Amino acid sequence: MTYSPTVRGRRLARELRSLREELGLTLQEVADRLDWSRATVSRLETGQTRPKPDDIAGLLDLYGVPSPDRDALIRLAREAGQRGWWTAYADVFAGSYAALEDEASRIRTWDPQLVHGLLQTEDYARAVITAGRMLPTSYEIERRITARKIRQQVLDRPTAPQFQMIIDEAVLHRQIGGPGVMAAQLTALAEASARPNVTVQVVPYAAREHAGLDGRFTILSFTNPADPDIAYVEGTMGDVYLESTKEIAKHGDRFDRIEAAALPPEDSAQLISEAVTRSGK
Repeated sequence: MTYSPTVRGRRLARELRSLREELGLTLQEVADRLDWSRATVSRLETGQTRPKPDDIAGLLDLYGVPSPDRDALIRLAREAGQRGWWTAYADVFAGSYAALEDEASRIRTWDPQLVHGLLQTEDYARAVITAGRMLPTSYEIERRITARKIRQQVLDRPTAPQFQMIIDEAVLHRQIGGPGVMAAQLTALAEASARPNVTVQVVPYAAREHAGLDGRFTILSFTNPADPDIAYVEGTMGDVYLESTKEIAKHGDRFDRIEAAALPPEDSAQLISEAVTRSGK
C-alpha cells in the first residue's frame, strides 16, 4: 500500500535530514553504519515510507540524540505511522493531500471552475467526477463520492479548520449536473457560507484580469509553527506540493491579490443567492 505522509510524518522527515546534515554525514555513510540501503535512509528523510519506531530509534542512536528529544521523535514516528481514514481509499487518493488536509488548521483555496470538494453536494460531486475523471465503472465513481463525503467531515469537527474558498463568478453559472443539481449546490453553498469557520467569496466578472488567471491552487496551514504551509496544485498530469519558503510566499501573495479582487463575503453571499433564484426558474 502506498504511504501518504501526514504532517507529523513530514515533520519527522525534516528532523531526520537536519540531524544527519548537522553531523556532516552522507546518506551512504548512514546506510553503511546501519547496514541499510542508501534508498532506505533517503525514503525516511523524504517521507516516502512509513517510519518504524525501531528504525527511527536506530538512527537517533547513531546521531547521538539524547532524551527527551529522542523520546519525542520516536513518539512522533509512532503518530506518523498511524493509519488515517484515507488509507482505506488509497485507490482514490494518489498523493498526500487527504492526509495533509485532515490535519490543517487553515485552508485557503482558489478555483475558477468548480466548487471545492469540501463544499460539494453529492449530486454535484457525482457530475464532476463522472465528467472529469472519465472512470470506467460506476463502482469507481461511487467510491470516490463516498471518500469525498468522509473527507468533508473535517469541517464539522470541534477543531474544524478555518476554510476560505474563493471562486470565479463563472462557477455560479455553469450548470454542472443540470439546473436541479446546480440549484441544490448553490443553496448548500449559501448555507455553508453562514458557518463560523467557512468564508466564501466570489471574484465577479467585473474584476476583469486578476492574479488567479493561472489556475486553481490550495494553501494548507497548520497549528504547529514547526510545520510550514504547503501549497497544493492539482492537475491532470499529476499533483504538485510546494513547500519552499519562496514558493509559499509567492502563492500567499497570489491568494491575497485574488482575495482583494473578490467581493466581500456579504456581497458574495448576495450574488450566490441571486444565482440560486435564477437556477430555480
